Amino acid sequence: MAKKPKKQPGGTPATVALTAAGTPFTVHAYDHDPASPSYGEEAAEALGVSPDRVFKTLVADVDGELTVAVVPVAGSLDLKALASAVGGKRAVMADPAAAERTTGYVRGGISPLGQRKRLRTVLDASARSHPTICVSAGRRGLEVELAATDLAGLTGAVFADIGRAA
Repeated sequence: MAKKPKKQPGGTPATVALTAAGTPFTVHAYDHDPASPSYGEEAAEALGVSPDRVFKTLVADVDGELTVAVVPVAGSLDLKALASAVGGKRAVMADPAAAERTTGYVRGGISPLGQRKRLRTVLDASARSHPTICVSAGRRGLEVELAATDLAGLTGAVFADIGRAA
């Protein structure tokens, strides 16, 4: 019987997955304000990073299948474009409880990495224009910075124009 990988002290499933894969990354922590209206914009401001380099992880329901969309916090998700990117017809935002249950993370801390159940993932094509991007490391107040191509490789993501500018 295979041994379960040991959880690193203070690590999240996302950082454990990155470490296990040998992927270069940097963790950035900040003091999360529960009153903040936007987790992603709060992260960008706290870290002093341009909002077009900080990406939010959203879970949508595409034709009955949960799908992860990773888009810049400076904009919003184009649900029609997401459905098209995965060969679907219709996409709606997933029920938050279903998203939390399926990914193993809480809203505002959902990471595209280390999810309880691996979901189809689409990464906005704009991510390729940056040497590195930041995504949730698996809890509020914790971001991980890595190359978009590494994120795509680890999640099996496809790149597509799914983000809309604000």
